[in-house]
Amino acid sequence: MTIFNLKINKKEYQVDVDPSTPVLWVLRDHLDLMGTKFGCGMAQCGACTIHLDGKAVRSCITFVDSVGDKEITTIEGLSENGEHPVQKAWLEHDVPQCGYCQSGQIMSAVALLNENPNPSDEEIETAMNGNICRCGTYTRIKAAIKTAVNS
Repeated sequence: MTIFNLKINKKEYQVDVDPSTPVLWVLRDHLDLMGTKFGCGMAQCGACTIHLDGKAVRSCITFVDSVGDKEITTIEGLSENGEHPVQKAWLEHDVPQCGYCQSGQIMSAVALLNENPNPSDEEIETAMNGNICRCGTYTRIKAAIKTAVNS
C-alpha cells in the first residue's frame, strides 16, 4: 500500500491504496464518491468517465499512481446543485432513462465543450462515440449538447 495525495473536485484527499488501484475504485470504495459508475471495466462503455486536468478519461483503467498532481473532477464536482449548463440541458431534453450512463455521458460532453465550445454534429458524434447508452437516448444527448452550447 502507498499513500496518495489526490485533488478531487477542488478538495484534497489522502488515500492508502495499492498503486495499481483504478481511480474508479478509489473514488467509489475509499472516498464514497458514487457518481462515477462501473460499466465494463475495460474502457469500452464510458460509464466511468471523469476529467483528469480537464480531459475526459476512463477511470476504470486509470491507475491511481498515474494521476500525480493532476486534478480529478467527477460528476459531483461539476456543480454543487446540478446547475452546470450541460446538466441543465440534460434535464431540459429528458435525456436520462435508466440513468446509469449519464454521469459518464455528461462528463464526456463537458470535456468536449471545454475543448470545442461550438462543435458540429460530426464533432459531437465523434467525441461521444464510446459512451454507450443502453436506453438509446443518443438523439436526446446530441440535442442536449447543442442546447448547452447556447447556454
